[in-house]
Amino acid sequence: MPTYRYGGKQGQVHELAVSDAFMVVRTRSRKSLFGTRPYETASISHQSRNILSRFELVNKFRSAGVEVLRAKSNEDGLAFRDEARAALKAENEIQFAGRVLVEPSAQLPVLYTENLFLKFRGRESNEKCEALMADYGLQVKRSLSFARNAYFVAAPADTGLAIFEMSERLLNENIVDLCHPELVCENRQRQLSEPQAFPQQWHLQPSVVNGNNIDAHANVVNAWEIAQGEGTVIAVIDDGFDLEHEEFSSVGKIVFPRDATGNDGDPSPGRRDNHGTACAGVACADGNFGATGVAPKAKLMPIRLASGLGSMAEAEAFAWAAKNGADIISCSWGPPDGVWFDPNDPGHNRVVPLPDSTRLAIEFALNQGRDGKGCVICFAAGNGNENVENDGYASFDKVIAVAACNDFGTRSAYSDFGDSVWCTFPSNNGDPSQTEGIWTTDRSGNGGYNWGSDRLGDADGNYTNSFGGTSSACPGVAGVASLILSRNPSLRWEQVREILKNSCDRIDEAEGQYDKDGHSPFYGYGRVNARRAVELAEPSQSAPVSIYQAVQDVPIRDLRTASLSLTVPEGQPIKALTVSVNLEHTYIGDLILTLQPPKVLGIAPIKLHNREGGGMNHIKKTYDVAMVPELDQFSGQDPQGIWLLEVMDLARWDTGVIRSFSLEIEMQ
Repeated sequence: MPTYRYGGKQGQVHELAVSDAFMVVRTRSRKSLFGTRPYETASISHQSRNILSRFELVNKFRSAGVEVLRAKSNEDGLAFRDEARAALKAENEIQFAGRVLVEPSAQLPVLYTENLFLKFRGRESNEKCEALMADYGLQVKRSLSFARNAYFVAAPADTGLAIFEMSERLLNENIVDLCHPELVCENRQRQLSEPQAFPQQWHLQPSVVNGNNIDAHANVVNAWEIAQGEGTVIAVIDDGFDLEHEEFSSVGKIVFPRDATGNDGDPSPGRRDNHGTACAGVACADGNFGATGVAPKAKLMPIRLASGLGSMAEAEAFAWAAKNGADIISCSWGPPDGVWFDPNDPGHNRVVPLPDSTRLAIEFALNQGRDGKGCVICFAAGNGNENVENDGYASFDKVIAVAACNDFGTRSAYSDFGDSVWCTFPSNNGDPSQTEGIWTTDRSGNGGYNWGSDRLGDADGNYTNSFGGTSSACPGVAGVASLILSRNPSLRWEQVREILKNSCDRIDEAEGQYDKDGHSPFYGYGRVNARRAVELAEPSQSAPVSIYQAVQDVPIRDLRTASLSLTVPEGQPIKALTVSVNLEHTYIGDLILTLQPPKVLGIAPIKLHNREGGGMNHIKKTYDVAMVPELDQFSGQDPQGIWLLEVMDLARWDTGVIRSFSLEIEMQ
């Protein structure tokens, strides 16, 4: 049974099984075996076409050019599958016809490529890394910028299932830190919709829809009196975007567009890729023509991701967002959900861990994004009416998992639940309800969900009236995070998450199962209240603030201590102290950063950074009492004297330089 592990040598072992029923096929022309028009369908013999008539198309992975097929009858077992594979392999048009792995409990297909994610220990030299890769016959496809000594590599052709054994052998090499095959499974967009009539945007304010008074909103319109997303960038990672849409046409609206799958700058949607345009509209549509996003003045960074779940493109999408100035990253996708209305669906039991490659890229965005304050990352909780803890993406403890609530102010019937749910945002219901769903942008004309009917949105086909699922809830919260950061750009990602928590309205008290800490498995801390969130984000201006800065290049050498000092003249007693550090170093896991206060204060040195971050590069970060509680000791103290930043480098090989060090002192 093939196995793999995320988390390195001590990571949990995950098992896959070879399916008797599934088969994966790639044609040389990349045409479908199941096309609806002759010119779209691959040319194969009548004999093979007759064999295929006993299979059904389960899924397409367009970025890989493959189709997953399943035998229609359970009586057709392993022998029939192998007979079909042999017949297809004899066709000139078929590049390969292979076996499919499945996750044992849910029997859902997982494709393996002959590619690996490979990360060496941070200290290993390029020569050692390259030598080991050469020993295994690996070809470097590209080095990965979001982690040190990390590579995306290709195994020798026809490695096949041996890629799993190769991955395990590599992981057991002393100089290897992480290694796993590139495993691709279905990326389930987390939308549910039932198109019907033309609604108003009831999720933003109280509305009358279909003659019903709907008061189940997130108090967004009232928040616009304070902030509308100015000065922020929302990165939406999704299947494609209509950049010509009238609601994204304001000057400077689109920034740093990217197709992570195609590795270029054009995130335009494919033929049926409608999801991203709708998500982007919920987050930040301009509101000039037919739909307004939660943060209409925010800029949009559209990142197309059409690759399967777990692909290397997935990881690189997060790195792109962080490097190019995204403040918030919205992800309305994740592992396939079980059928929400069928409690016996085995898909509810499927556990999908977060790959190391994607985890490192998310951590890169959290640590390096926004000049060290960290990108705010939102994930759709899922639409399976199942435990979100089985989803390694949404349950990752550093992201915001967003559930969905409906127009009654109660739980949407499909919405996932569990300890990791942080908050909820209005969406459609799944079961019959008062509205069709969420009104948002659609691909212009007849190419999207609405092909041009006012029953489905507007008559021109530019808007849909029935978007939904946690797919719609997630960019709604991303929009509120934009409002928060527009109000107070100095906040770290953890502080934004805490403000969202404290803003929430506790809905459905009777059935919400809120615990003593105010957390519900269905709603997290409740439905986000945008107005309250921006009020809570207001910067404190009640006391004068003085900033003292030292700017000097001080070398950081191996096994030595570097220091930079600044002098604070006479001042009033401290109310709050914030320390900012800017240094360059190629392995911050070597470093201990210590703040040495004036000796007259009698306060012991305070560690700001204690070898965290491993092989990441550079520290550009601001430390306050929320991050370093020991800084509270300075409250009431006189700041006068010499303050020292000490940087200890405790290992060989990597060096750096201190660029600057500053104190921001709020006076009493």
